[in-house]
Amino acid sequence: MRLSDVLSKPLTSEFKQIDGFLSNAKLNCGKQKKIDVGVVALPYFCISCEDDLTFNSNGELFCIGINDRLISIDSVLKCPRCGAFVPVWFLVESKGEAHALAPEVRVLKRTEKLTENVQLSRGQYGDFSELLEKADRAYRDELGAGAIVYLRKILELVTEQTAEAEEIETKKANGSPKPFKEVLESVDKRRRIIPREFSDNGYKLFGELSDVVHSDYDEHLGLKKYDTLRRLVIGVLDNIKINRELLEAIGTLGWNAAEVPQHE
Repeated sequence: MRLSDVLSKPLTSEFKQIDGFLSNAKLNCGKQKKIDVGVVALPYFCISCEDDLTFNSNGELFCIGINDRLISIDSVLKCPRCGAFVPVWFLVESKGEAHALAPEVRVLKRTEKLTENVQLSRGQYGDFSELLEKADRAYRDELGAGAIVYLRKILELVTEQTAEAEEIETKKANGSPKPFKEVLESVDKRRRIIPREFSDNGYKLFGELSDVVHSDYDEHLGLKKYDTLRRLVIGVLDNIKINRELLEAIGTLGWNAAEVPQHE
């Protein structure tokens, strides 16, 4: 595995062993070095091309030494069709010495400067992909509570939109909103948006998300719980995506969806 493989993947707390990229020579603080570590590839939405595309670096990257274990890397990724570009900066941490022959590394931070021609990738979850990416960016910037706010917003919106699509009432007789727990339970009973693995704890997920937000915007707690809560929210999005694909398949066969039994 090369450094570019790590830079091209979502951030994770795990260290990955890669081929050495500093020629077994220490890079002193503030010193710059050109490195050949393969092509960095990340998804963005190109406004000119009106499509999600994989933006690529043009080969060599520049890095700056910080200390024995930290390296700063600058890159510019370009659209493969029109050449639109986005500058991207990485902070890479090594488990041992960064200049080792086979260091174990992870990306601590990744920051991009979006331009007027480039937006965040819209990804596989449609309108929710941008919120998910914003959650990831907040997490990368160590804004734990902010990241959780975006995850909670995804769960709220997906529940509200499903309720609207299924014509489930979300307001009381006096016009005030029903408690979210009641709406979520009604939606899940009708359309099973919560994966069966934790279907009995759907509202508990929302409660966990809310606890972080309401606990004086606890950044540390948000960072600690983010990976787990994100996986659960992704589970909801994947479940809805699968259900939607199933409903579309039923439609092409001319079946009446109302006649198709729901999974228990």
